[in-house]
Amino acid sequence: MRASHILLLCILGYAMLSSVICQHGNGPDFCCFSFYPRRLNKNLITSYGMTDFRCTKSGIVLISKKGRRICVDPNVSWVQGIMRWVDEKTL
Repeated sequence: MRASHILLLCILGYAMLSSVICQHGNGPDFCCFSFYPRRLNKNLITSYGMTDFRCTKSGIVLISKKGRRICVDPNVSWVQGIMRWVDEKTL
């Protein structure tokens, strides 16, 4: 009877440990699930970055002067213009 209790405790401990380890997996920090639909003023944007390749949607994350992250579609022409403007401004 003691051996069955020890075996049960080991199985329970392993199940709890594996659930804790799974929560600390390495995944993307920020993903875009929807895009901001309207045009933004380029003067409000300080920097930008691309979403991680592991995200379901590839997008551009614009960082505003207040530190807000705004997801936008990278294929839209005004987004590409903002990206060029930020690149030229930082050089």
